[in-house]
Amino acid sequence: MSRSSCILALAGLLLALPARAEPLLPRLVAWQEALAAEGWLLRGQATFVEQGHPGFPSPYRGENSMQAKAMQRNTLSADLVVGRRLWSGAEFIIDPQISRGFGLSGTRGAAAFPNGEAFRTGSEGPATYMTRAFLRQTIALSGETVAGDDDPYRFAGPLPRERVTITAGKIAVFDIFDDNRYAHDPRTQFLNWAFVSAGAFDFANDAKGYTNGIAVEWEDGCWAVRAGAMQVAKRINTLSLDPKPLRGHQILLQADRFFDWSGRPGAVRLLGGWSQTRSQSYATLLGGDITQTESGPRGRGIGKAMLVLNGEQELAEALGAFARLSWNDGRTQQWMYTEMDWAASAGLVIGGARWGQPADAVGLAGNVAGLSDGHRRFVAAGGAGFIIGDGRLRYRPEVALEGYYAWGMAAGTVLTADAQLNLNPAYNADRGPIPVLALRLRSSF
Repeated sequence: MSRSSCILALAGLLLALPARAEPLLPRLVAWQEALAAEGWLLRGQATFVEQGHPGFPSPYRGENSMQAKAMQRNTLSADLVVGRRLWSGAEFIIDPQISRGFGLSGTRGAAAFPNGEAFRTGSEGPATYMTRAFLRQTIALSGETVAGDDDPYRFAGPLPRERVTITAGKIAVFDIFDDNRYAHDPRTQFLNWAFVSAGAFDFANDAKGYTNGIAVEWEDGCWAVRAGAMQVAKRINTLSLDPKPLRGHQILLQADRFFDWSGRPGAVRLLGGWSQTRSQSYATLLGGDITQTESGPRGRGIGKAMLVLNGEQELAEALGAFARLSWNDGRTQQWMYTEMDWAASAGLVIGGARWGQPADAVGLAGNVAGLSDGHRRFVAAGGAGFIIGDGRLRYRPEVALEGYYAWGMAAGTVLTADAQLNLNPAYNADRGPIPVLALRLRSSF
């Protein structure tokens, strides 16, 4: 039996087992509640992803090609979130993480990469990393309260309906910007990078997905405005952040509109961004050395403009839809997130309450993405970014399709069977298609 068949067989066996409604560790839940009463936050999670693909057609390959032979890889991450209330509305949060493992082919070969838990800086053994360390101040502008966000990095409890929130420190940009109820968390929803966030927006982060910055948010339940200033990577897709903020930075501005449509909640978000990095323009690279992928020590780099339109809508009980459109000006290298210059994604999520399993969910989604003219000519000439580059290119837009079934085994524990198909990986019609199967097990408290 092949490895992919083993994954499917194990998924079928586990999904046939009965689910538990009660927590696996009820004493831990009671301890968390006691700590919260004393002003402490303690939460944690562990996510394991086993993922593989069979062999696929590949007449040639380059330094960033996904390997054509059958392959299987896995990733594991474990976080412990600790928080402390400081004064009225203030909380300090840290999130140390232990992780290990690699994405398929060293997390290269597809712009819509199939594992959102995989990064270019994987490791064979456990590696520790401080993912978040930030101070958050919430300022109430009204006495009326609403239910708190389902946010693992925030104390539970009601929030002022109208409020200003200031966050400063080490964060993930995704914690604040480009949120979506149905497609935003690779640990519980879609695994593919294209559905975690907008693919054509070069979000500020290091090679593990985090950055330093400050964000200010105003919201009143109907509208929200969010603004942020973040550090960018010093070099293309590396762990080091640029220490000179006037030389390298990202500015973000997002407006949200929340509404009810036929009595069901929905939201539309418009996000704009400007990044200044030590990148080069494709025109410069094509006119000189295509391997010299960053500006010199005295160069200021050039900017990149980016836009995202992001929507979500509940359509019926336990049925919701999402869509994203994203774009960047395509003049300069993608520096940090992935390599798309335009992208469109959409999908549906169906809750298990529709068949008597309220803890389960099914997700179906698709993404189509493409490159700007300059980016396309750079890759066709043999240039390589940090995730794509086959040495040659017969260009076609890249298409990623994904479907999953998430089974709620117990409170806080979910097993997911996931299947993906990537057409024209790395925008190359000569390679693929690549089918990818995965199992994901996540437990949280």
